Order: sequence, then structure tokens, then C-alpha cells
Amino acid sequence: MSFPAAPGLEGMAKIISTLFIAADGVAEIDPDWHFPYFDENMGRAVAEDYDTADVLLIGRETYDSFAGAWPEREAAGGEDAPFAKQLGDIRKVVASRRPQRFTWRHSEVIDGDLLDAATTLKSDPAVNGILVPGSISVVQQLLAAGLVDELRLYVHPVAARKGRRLFDEGDTPYHLKVTTTELFPTGVIRVIYTPAGDIEGKVATE
Repeated sequence: MSFPAAPGLEGMAKIISTLFIAADGVAEIDPDWHFPYFDENMGRAVAEDYDTADVLLIGRETYDSFAGAWPEREAAGGEDAPFAKQLGDIRKVVASRRPQRFTWRHSEVIDGDLLDAATTLKSDPAVNGILVPGSISVVQQLLAAGLVDELRLYVHPVAARKGRRLFDEGDTPYHLKVTTTELFPTGVIRVIYTPAGDIEGKVATE
């Protein structure tokens, strides 16, 4: 079985998922294992990820985490204020099962189904790119529906040993194609994957 691909979405806005992940597959960030590896190289790469998008599609927990930190950093005017302003200015679409009251500008809750909303965003000619930072449950649903165009993982050289993993148990494997790798001095490996297509067919013809 191959990584599922949604039909009829060629030429539309890409959905790019980006996650910090431990070597054992844990994608639920713990500052103890993540921050020792964050350097200027990762900062530059993360900035590249955000520059691909004019929409953030995120879960409620990720939104609450961002909204609890970045507006204050923007107001403080420190060295990360320009990035904080970028986050504030970008459109933020939030998947939540409960009503939301937003104080951070350009924030809206999904009205209806996540997958329908993601498909609508991809087909909107006014949207150039959609980034899903973190938001494990959102990414899992998008992966299962074949709506992720790129999966960008920052693989840390550490076994977290606890925490939520990106790939949950299921009956169908996700086949991925590596398009880019980059090794940082810290030992973190940035890997960019795309859907691999029909692996069984390719193997049969080789």
C-alpha cells in the first residue's frame, strides 16, 4: 500500500507539515530534549518553512501555545520580534472541538470538518501555501486523507522515550520519498519527504 494521495488537487496550494521529532518517533516536544539542539541553522530552516505559507493550519493546543508567547514577544521588541510579527500577521486557521475566543489577530476557528476545510484552503486561489507546525492530531488526520504534500521533520539525535508519536498505529503504511536532507552541526537531521506514490508498481517494474 502506498502513501494516500488526494485526487484532483494538482496545482493547488501545498500543505506542508513541519515537526520537531526525536529519533524514536516522539513528536510531542519536551524542552529538555528539544532546546539544546536549537541553533542558528535550525532557526534559518524553520524560517524557510514559514516563508512558504500565508496560512497556518493548527490545532487548539498549538494555537494556545503560540498565542500565549508570540504576541508578548512581538510587543517586547526583542531579537525575535520580527518573527513574532510574521506569526501575528499570518492567517491562522484553528481546528478545535470547542468554541474559541481569539485575542490574537487574524485567527479563526474551522467551521465544520477539518478535512473539508483543508481541501477548501488548498483550492482557494488566494492561498499560496499552508503550513501545519506541530499539531500532531491535525497532521495525523491530514496524512490519512492524503492531504499532506510535504512532511518536514527535524530529527533530533535523542530518544525521548515518552510522549506522543507522529505515526499512530494503523493498517496501511505511509510510503515516503526523501527529497532533501540537511545535517546540522548539532546532529539534527532535517528531512523533507513527499508522498512516494505507487511503491508496489515501481518495485515490480525494476
